[in-house]
Amino acid sequence: MIHNSSEINKKAKIGKNVKIGPFCYVGPDVILSDDVELVSNVHIEGNTFIGAGTKIFPFASIGTQPQDLKYKNEKNSLSIGQNNIIREYVTINPGTQGGGSKTVVGNDCLFMISSHVAHDCNIGNNVIVANNVPLGGHVTIEDSVVIGGNSAVQQFTRIGRLAMIGGMTGVLKDVIPFGLSVGNRNYLQGLNLIGLRRKKYDNKKIIGLDKAYKEIFSSKNLYQNLTKINGAYRDNELVNEVVKFIEKDKKRPICSPQS
Repeated sequence: MIHNSSEINKKAKIGKNVKIGPFCYVGPDVILSDDVELVSNVHIEGNTFIGAGTKIFPFASIGTQPQDLKYKNEKNSLSIGQNNIIREYVTINPGTQGGGSKTVVGNDCLFMISSHVAHDCNIGNNVIVANNVPLGGHVTIEDSVVIGGNSAVQQFTRIGRLAMIGGMTGVLKDVIPFGLSVGNRNYLQGLNLIGLRRKKYDNKKIIGLDKAYKEIFSSKNLYQNLTKINGAYRDNELVNEVVKFIEKDKKRPICSPQS
């Protein structure tokens, strides 16, 4: 079902049961998988792949040139997974040579109105990005993260799995998995305990994570604190995930509690 007012390049690859409403544009290197729906006035260009079942709402702009002055028309791509919901005025850009030339979005994500995914971002599965949230270039968002409305995520920032970012938060520092981060310039307010329970993690492991959290952030010297707890929580995969996240990139600042 393709509305006669839409312009679909003959070279574009269109899957089965794709619905394209009025006044859409689909460029020559675009792949729309089965059951994709473009409601109306959707613009998709570049080397862009849209996974099955993804629904894109009016005035979204997908695959247009990165907002990076270093970009010199080099070959790049954008891959968006299955069953995503991309609401009105969302913009998602492909990668640049400086970041691997690829932007990747996983499955089952929700991008609310006027959110933005910049070049070279890597977004996991089941991520929710609320209204008016820009993600800077090279940002990594792991699975099941929720970012509240009117927040902003600085370039190169990492946000760990199942973390939650409160509304109107400026995210300049990396947020550990399961962290709850808020503030004009983000700090940790604790753990996303509600999210952990919804995922049905064992209560003993959540209690262990809470105890380890207090030990990890007991002083400003995180790496010394990690040495102190080394081995104490080897059977707790939640704690191990936090430790690995912190140790993975020692150049990046880690979001910490205020006191």
